[in-house]
This record gives sequence, structure tokens and C-alpha cells, in this order.
Amino acid sequence: MSEPADHVPEAARITARLRDEILDGVRAPGGRLVERELAEELGVSRVPVRDALKELAGEGLVTLRPRTWAVVHEFTAREAQDVAEAREALETTAFALAARRRTPEGLDRLRGVLSAELEAARRGDAVAARRAGADFHEVVLELADNGVLSEIGRMLGSRMRWFLSQHDDLLAIARDHERLCAAIAAQDAEEAQRLVAEHLSTSEALAREREEAPVAAPD
Repeated sequence: MSEPADHVPEAARITARLRDEILDGVRAPGGRLVERELAEELGVSRVPVRDALKELAGEGLVTLRPRTWAVVHEFTAREAQDVAEAREALETTAFALAARRRTPEGLDRLRGVLSAELEAARRGDAVAARRAGADFHEVVLELADNGVLSEIGRMLGSRMRWFLSQHDDLLAIARDHERLCAAIAAQDAEEAQRLVAEHLSTSEALAREREEAPVAAPD
């Protein structure tokens, strides 16, 4: 059971808020993160803000610049490739294990986040759809029931969530997840591995399309 909101340490609360804002695109890559300004905006002292920025730097979402301000990390093409390769290695195994080891309770959780993702995608709620899509992958990792894979997943957590948010075709990703969920439900590990390979290819192609899309000129 999670702690009541008023018992969550201030630095942890600020870390969670800034993490969500970065992953949801509210704070864009390269955007400045000035301790004093953030403290004023959030109504706290600079100490928990400083701690939050250090935590997010450790997660790969923030770049610290000593004696100046921090910035939202701008992922290079090489970093994105590294995340994609790590994701392929992790998820090819995780989805196959999830198909073999899933439980009725775990399958219910997976179907729940899939339902939330599909509903959000259909109404065009990008933030909710991407969050639920990332939750889908985290639940699959739980169903894989492998401690080492879970440890790797936690280490990559924020960067994986960033990568999973780099697409605009919400329904395409949700429908991939729908097929993957069906393979896991059927305990068909071979089909799950085949589908996850296709899914990785689709998500990488959508991420490239988003990166290459022309930026609209301001009105």
C-alpha cells in the first residue's frame, strides 16, 4: 500500500512531478531547470529541488551543469540507439517468459492497463495513452517473474519510459499491445516473441517519423 501523499518525502514528490513532466513532454529536451525558479514554482526550498535534480540526473533524464542550471536531457541518436538495443534484449526475453509464467491475476492487471491505453488512444489523450502503454511493458516484466530482468528494468526505467513515449500513432501501439496480450493469454511464447519483434520495429519507425516531422512555424 502506498503512503498517503502528505507522508511522501518532499524530494520524492518533486522528483515524481518533474519526471512526469519530462516524460509527458511538458518540459521539453534542452529546457532549463533552475533550482531557484523551480523552488518558487513548487513552493518549496531549494534543497529538495536540488535532490530531485540529482535523482533525475541519475535516471538519465536531466543533465547537471555545475555553477549554472540543469537542463532536461537531450537524447542523442546514439543514446536512443543504445536504449533501443537494450530494450530489444530485455523485452524479447520478458515477453516470452510472461507468456509461459503469467498468472490469472497478472493477466487481469495486464488487460486492465491495455483497456486504459485503448480507451485513451481512441479519445486522443496522448499523455494517458503513452503512460498506460509504458505501464503495459512494466506489467509484462512483472509477469516474466525474473529477478535479474526486473532489476535491469528498474535501472532502465525512466529511459525506457522516455523511449516508449516517442510516438504519435497511439492506436497503432495500442493494437500491437492488444495482440501481444492475446499471445500472453494463450501462453504462446513463440508468438509473443514474433510479435514483440514486430512491435519493436513499429515503435522505432514511429519514433523516427516523429523526429523527422517538420516543426510547425509559430503563428
